[in-house]
Amino acid sequence: MAEILNKTTMVTEFILVGFTHIRWLQILLFWVLLFIYLLTTIGNLLIIYITLVDHRLHTPMYFFLRNFSVLEIGFISSAIPKALLNLASGSTTIALAGCFSQAFFYFILGTAEFFILATMSFDRYIAICNPLRYTVIMNNQLCTQLVIGSWVISFLYVIIPLILLFRLPFCGPNIINHFFCDNMPLIKLACTNTQFLELMDFLLATFTVLGTLAITIISYIKIIAAVMHMPSGTSRQKAFSTCASHIVVVFITYGSCIFMYVKPTQSGGLDLSKTVGVLNNVVSPLLNPFIYSLRNSQVKTALKDACGWK
Repeated sequence: MAEILNKTTMVTEFILVGFTHIRWLQILLFWVLLFIYLLTTIGNLLIIYITLVDHRLHTPMYFFLRNFSVLEIGFISSAIPKALLNLASGSTTIALAGCFSQAFFYFILGTAEFFILATMSFDRYIAICNPLRYTVIMNNQLCTQLVIGSWVISFLYVIIPLILLFRLPFCGPNIINHFFCDNMPLIKLACTNTQFLELMDFLLATFTVLGTLAITIISYIKIIAAVMHMPSGTSRQKAFSTCASHIVVVFITYGSCIFMYVKPTQSGGLDLSKTVGVLNNVVSPLLNPFIYSLRNSQVKTALKDACGWK
């Protein structure tokens, strides 16, 4: 045991396999990822800006959307800048502290996204099913508490398994078959029995993802039931249009994460998880601001006014 512990000091960095070892492909991927990263950041910053400066968007729905955009910027920034640096330089290494920091922010921010999405579905439920009491129920104090609660619960939810992950002995090999420090490939590199941590990660991921998804599904079941009882076709269409963007984002976010994390560690290949990781880390944060802006008339109007377009 002492010999193993002594060997752990030798692992001071990990090697990220990344996407490819072909140099021209690395350069191509660098420019593609850089473009997507900048587009995602600018798109989400634009949403944050217009929801702050346009008084018409000072409602709970856009308050949650603004906080979701903040999370998206942080989430994509937890993994992509290092991937860009490695692609540009041809390097494949990441320091031990950098790897753990990346995993920490990735899971804290990713978990918070689920709770914010569930909060947004609850907000739509109150708006459509209890419109007369909406402003009373979804007051500023409750909205702030829901957002802060999402952050705090996310931190408490993942901090213990992350601490256990960071305390694992890594005595080689140090090759991570991914483009960022995900917990599954990291656990596989530990030179000790990790069954307890694998089970804990699986249960926490299941409760987080499926638990918040259940809140969303129940909210939308009630929303659909309420909308179907509306006498006016125009009212039904307007109600569904306010929920359409959120439903699309929920589908993309939950679909990729359920595949990646709500399964036993041994099932599925890491290469396939890497592909789905691109969807979760890159495509989803990119699409979200455009889904909300292109499908939302209020956001489009606010954007036109902010840019001076007629």
